Amino acid sequence: MEDLIERVAELIVNSRRVVVFTGAGASTESGIADFRSPGGVWDKYDPEDFYFQKFLTSEESRAKYWQMSTEMYESLRNAKPNRVHLAIAELERLGKLDCVITQNIDGLHHKAGNSREKIIELHGTALSVSCLSCRRRYDRDEIQERIRRGVKVPRCDDCGGLLKSDTISFGQAMPERETNEASRRSFDSDLFVVVGSSLVVQPAAHMPIQAKQGGAKLVIINREATSHDGYADVVINGPAGETMARIVEKVSEKMGH
Repeated sequence: MEDLIERVAELIVNSRRVVVFTGAGASTESGIADFRSPGGVWDKYDPEDFYFQKFLTSEESRAKYWQMSTEMYESLRNAKPNRVHLAIAELERLGKLDCVITQNIDGLHHKAGNSREKIIELHGTALSVSCLSCRRRYDRDEIQERIRRGVKVPRCDDCGGLLKSDTISFGQAMPERETNEASRRSFDSDLFVVVGSSLVVQPAAHMPIQAKQGGAKLVIINREATSHDGYADVVINGPAGETMARIVEKVSEKMGH
C-alpha cells in the first residue's frame, strides 16, 4: 500500500492538470449513507416513485418526494467534511487541483474550502431549491421550515410553480453546462483521480475513459473493485479518507511545504 501511495503522490507532483472525481464513498466518513448500500435510501423507498415525470404529474409523488428528501436532508445539513474533502481542498491550496467533479449532492467540497469555481456538481445540490417554472431559487432551510409547519408539497411564492431541490432525479436531464465542462476537463486532464465511486452511473462512468483518451494517467481509490480497474495506472482498494490524507501529506512533503 505504501508504495502505491508514494506512486500517486509522485504522479500528482509531476502533473499540471489534476482532476479529482468523487462519488458516494467520498462522503460515507461524514455519516452520509450511499443511496445504494444496505440501509441506504433505496432500502426504504422505491426508486420508481421518484422519476421526474411522476414528480411533474402526481401530487402524491411530490408529497413522497419531499418526505424522502426531508429525511435525507437532515443528515446532509449537519454533515462535516471528512479527510477526503479536506485532502482535496489541500490539493487546491498546494496549486495542484484543476477541478473536483462530484456525483455528490451534499455540498461538502464547499464546506471543506474548495473554491466554488473548482467544483463541478454533476448531480446538483440538495442545499438549495428552485421553482421549475420561473427558476426562482430558495435556500433549502427556508423550504424545510415550511415542511416542518405542515406543508406537504411546497410551491413558489412568485408564480405558484412546483418547487424541487436542485438535485437531478431519475429521468431528469443532466445539467448541460456542468456535464460539458466535466467532460472537457476530464479529456484535458493529465491525471484523473477517482475517489469513492463504483463508476457505474452515466455519464460519470465515461469520464475516466475520456481522461485516458486525452492521454491522462488514471488512479482509482475505492473500497471495491470497479469495471475500470483494468486500464487504471494505479488502483488502491482501501478506505478513501485515510488513503487521500496520506497521499496529500506526501505531496506536501515532496513540494517542500
